[in-house]
Amino acid sequence: MDDRATGTTGTTSARRKRQALATLCVTMFMAMLDNVIVNIALPRIGRDLDAGISGLQWVAEGYSLVYAALLLTGGTLGDRYGRTRVFRLGLALFTLGSAGAALAGGLGGIGALVAARMLQGVGAALLTPGSLAILRQVFTDERERARAIGLWSGVSALGLSVGPVVGGPMVDAFGWAGVFWINVPVGLVGLVLAYRVLPEVAPRPRRVDAVGLALSAGGLGALVYGLVEGTGRGWTDGRVLACGLAAAVLLGLFVLVELRVAEPMLELRMFRDRVLAGALLSGLMVSFGMFGALFFLPLMLQGVMRWSPTAAGYAGLPMSVVIVFAAPLSGRLTARYGPRRPLALGIALCAVGLGGLSLYSGQAHYWSYAWALVLLGLGMGLTFTPVSIAVLGRVAPERTGMASAAVNTLRELGGVLGIAVLGAVLTDRLTGALTGSLHRLGLPADGVPHAVAALAGHGAADAAPAVAPVRAAVDASFVDALHLALRCGSAALAATAVLVALLLRPSAVPSAAPAPTPAAPVPNPAPADAI
Repeated sequence: MDDRATGTTGTTSARRKRQALATLCVTMFMAMLDNVIVNIALPRIGRDLDAGISGLQWVAEGYSLVYAALLLTGGTLGDRYGRTRVFRLGLALFTLGSAGAALAGGLGGIGALVAARMLQGVGAALLTPGSLAILRQVFTDERERARAIGLWSGVSALGLSVGPVVGGPMVDAFGWAGVFWINVPVGLVGLVLAYRVLPEVAPRPRRVDAVGLALSAGGLGALVYGLVEGTGRGWTDGRVLACGLAAAVLLGLFVLVELRVAEPMLELRMFRDRVLAGALLSGLMVSFGMFGALFFLPLMLQGVMRWSPTAAGYAGLPMSVVIVFAAPLSGRLTARYGPRRPLALGIALCAVGLGGLSLYSGQAHYWSYAWALVLLGLGMGLTFTPVSIAVLGRVAPERTGMASAAVNTLRELGGVLGIAVLGAVLTDRLTGALTGSLHRLGLPADGVPHAVAALAGHGAADAAPAVAPVRAAVDASFVDALHLALRCGSAALAATAVLVALLLRPSAVPSAAPAPTPAAPVPNPAPADAI
């Protein structure tokens, strides 16, 4: 008998389980890596493809836009047509998009690169929800599953933190296309393994909620587009306001439809369960704080401290190394104590780490603030696993694809919100501080944008004497603005840690999630909400 189960994995061998887990981990690593690895290649992309700021912004955010907008769709399609089948399709599209992005320089320039990044986003949106759902099928024992999710979550978090570490040296050695070529052989190997070792999970007969799919994709797409464009165009720009209005209308209609349809793509009533609500809030807010930090810190290292892309990438090594150890540890802690302790502690550590980074100037020695990076890695590693375990432990098996999609959608939206909100704080503070500094130097305030643009690419050492004071003013203003943004992120995470601890307190044990059918009982281990 073939040990690949069809609908159940009770006969799955230990070796097959390890192979399946490795396949799921590697593919999720790629999907998470592409959220951040491209950031460190943007200056080289702009130079080689003659792209402006708007084009570069869409290279970075086009992926996030499609990914966030289609995650719920990916979860629903996986439930309807088979999670493993949709997972394989997503992996194939992601690999194809990576090859297209690597070849974009000769295929059509910046437009082709943005289109390829969006294709990557489609693939990632299809494979991500199925990854966690398949993992649940493979590992049926609760403690074994907790350890597996710990490793899976750790690899996912590692993909976010190791992006600059991998991307910097690759850009210096192979050019910007190297950050996309790396996905192609890994994706091809992953496809072979996905056909050989992943269980064929039977699809669940259900109608496709076509109206919900259209409303969710349109509403989330408009929301993310408005957030991306708002940082550059300004929040009162007509296009940004129109996107905000469209998102509010479409998502409002989505809520009304999902509450009335017989088979919704997102069961909104599950948010009445305080454990689920706390877990989902955790995923949203950790991404809010951490994506903002991971986006802006390389700008300070390369722009203010004049580090090379490779050196700036290696700066994240302490965080990456700690995540590798913390994520499996959090799986064991969650299996023993429930998600409350590791979640609240992890979010609190992230808050302290962000606040700690705001204490140092642009001239600070790296090892003086490395402790803050270690805390950030420890906090991230502790939070990823209990979020997934809490969600899987509170929903029926047939709804794991939907629940996984909801987790990842909120994580992706949290990242976009973090960059947009903290970016707006940084931009506003930077403009005010730099205007005052230039005024003291006798320069007109309306020359701020031109002064910053003219200084791009010049280090302090080779700046002309007349330019050096302006460059120093730009650097000081940026560091001051970054400190404020980091403190705002820290405060938001600290408040979230308290709120999550309250939501997951022992009285939250009774689940308000919709009851499963008798044939598919909800696994609800005793320690799920222990203190």
